[in-house]
Amino acid sequence: MIIKNLADAPLAALRGYEKVDKRIVIGPDDGSNEIVLRYFSLGPGGTSPHHSHDFPHLVKIEAGNGVVTDESGLEHPLQKGDYVFVRDNEVHHFTNTGKEPFDFICIVPRRGEA
Repeated sequence: MIIKNLADAPLAALRGYEKVDKRIVIGPDDGSNEIVLRYFSLGPGGTSPHHSHDFPHLVKIEAGNGVVTDESGLEHPLQKGDYVFVRDNEVHHFTNTGKEPFDFICIVPRRGEA
């Protein structure tokens, strides 16, 4: 069993993201061979790129306010306590629409963090 605190998870390198911090909380370095738990914090105005990938991911909003934008450009408001399922190959991106950090947990299969 592994127990960690978010503060003990180092920041991961990111390209193509503005005002975004990412931490791999539980992953391959911890012996997790199938799933990876990541924590993202988007500062005010922060956004992820509009993208898709060949794996699903599960998202739980932890703090702040934001939107997830789908491939047609429709914005879906998000707040603490909301959950999002992004299907394989579904175009999307997350944006902080508030004045405080917009934080979320994102769980992907291991291949999603290769």
